[in-house]
Amino acid sequence: MASTHAPTTSQASPDRLAPSDKVTITVLLLSAFVVILNETAMNVALDAIIDDLGITERLAQWLTTGFLLTMAVVIPITGWLQQRLTTRQTYALAMGLFVLGTIIAAASVGFWMLLGGRIVQAAGTAIVFPLMMKTVMELVPPGLRGLVMGNVSLVIACAPALGPTLSGVILQHLHWRFVFIVVLPIAVGFAVVGLSRLRDVGEVRPARLDWPSVPLAALGFGGSVYALALIGDVEAPAWELPLAAVVGVASLVAFVLRQRVLQRVDEALLDLRTFRYPLFSRALGVMAIAMMAMFGAIIALPLVLQRALGLDSLLVGLVTLPGALLMGVLGPVVGRLYDRHGPRVLLVPGSIVVLAALVGFATFLSAESPFWLVLVLHVTMSLGFAATFPVLFTVALGSVPRSLYGSGSAMVSTVQQVAGAAGTALFVTVLATRSASLQEAGASFAQSYVDGARLAFLGAAVLWVVGIVLITTVRRPDDVVTDLDHPTQERVDA
Repeated sequence: MASTHAPTTSQASPDRLAPSDKVTITVLLLSAFVVILNETAMNVALDAIIDDLGITERLAQWLTTGFLLTMAVVIPITGWLQQRLTTRQTYALAMGLFVLGTIIAAASVGFWMLLGGRIVQAAGTAIVFPLMMKTVMELVPPGLRGLVMGNVSLVIACAPALGPTLSGVILQHLHWRFVFIVVLPIAVGFAVVGLSRLRDVGEVRPARLDWPSVPLAALGFGGSVYALALIGDVEAPAWELPLAAVVGVASLVAFVLRQRVLQRVDEALLDLRTFRYPLFSRALGVMAIAMMAMFGAIIALPLVLQRALGLDSLLVGLVTLPGALLMGVLGPVVGRLYDRHGPRVLLVPGSIVVLAALVGFATFLSAESPFWLVLVLHVTMSLGFAATFPVLFTVALGSVPRSLYGSGSAMVSTVQQVAGAAGTALFVTVLATRSASLQEAGASFAQSYVDGARLAFLGAAVLWVVGIVLITTVRRPDDVVTDLDHPTQERVDA
């Protein structure tokens, strides 16, 4: 089909980015950092929101889970948006939605208005991330992808980890609404600067949006994670969990079958041909497990530190700050090491470090734990994730042909958000269920709450063992994959 917009071509050499390409990638990286930072800024504020709005912990966690699920529903549509709109138009839509959602959340007068603002924010965030990933794959030569993906991992891993710190500083002196009020002018400023410096990349062409796929995706991803959140909820009606699980699984099956039919005529909402490349599938599987563990820990730790150990919001934020900074500093370093030595020299030791941290939380966390112990374990976990995320992103997207970059980045982003939502729901469910059971048996609130968190971390450690097994099969992808009908052979020297 003919293009309606001429692509801008880069004059970069194979081992260097053109100056205009650097500006484009930098704008998207900084914008993504701001919107994703906000994704977890609510975690430290949950305790204040629970008290202020008089809601339960399980209802409050939907401020995070609902955000992640909205992203999972919107992200598949971004492939269609990037075909229909220019880079600048897509960017303007994303930042416009994020700013609008921030305004709604800041002005909210109750839980449901706050949740609505978070959902609108999530819709904007969902567009920014795949736009950034696809643009990076379009502009960056294979020999530099590890380095650039290291910077991308700074956004993906460091920004969510810095969110609680920002929130803690704000909550120390101000109302929780200022978590949004402070972010608002920053987001507006980035949107203005971004639109003035961003250039269009790639082609725009007419594309049909398959509307039946949209509700199938929403019901599939939403129903499945909602079912996870209901596990152990004694207040929920007995029929709610099985109904949510059946609707979620059935919708996912219908969604997959419909995409398989539509991809024959290149009209799939989410092109599943990416899974014809085994290396993509394995990297994506490890990434899903890592996101479950990281997001579960990100939401569980602030709750435990505040409600069980009695730390104030500022100290909670400061406890998570060193780990976040470590991930940010190590991202580009890990990227360079990947470009030189391949993935396994980073993935194997990194995954073992993550396992050690998860086991440490499950073993040593108690109501009397000093904050420095939590700090050490969090830094250890962050070190392990810093060695894994940049590598997994580079391997996954480098394993598919150029024609599937859009679908590959959307698939990566979708799995991240669904896995993050599932990890959040599972952590909170296990924590709350175990805590309630121990309190009924006569245990103190603080000790029962910590024991619930320890059980959640133990479950994450067991799941991470599966991730380690998958990691041993991840290798460096070929630099160029071009044929959809003949998937690339994996290198064996990684």
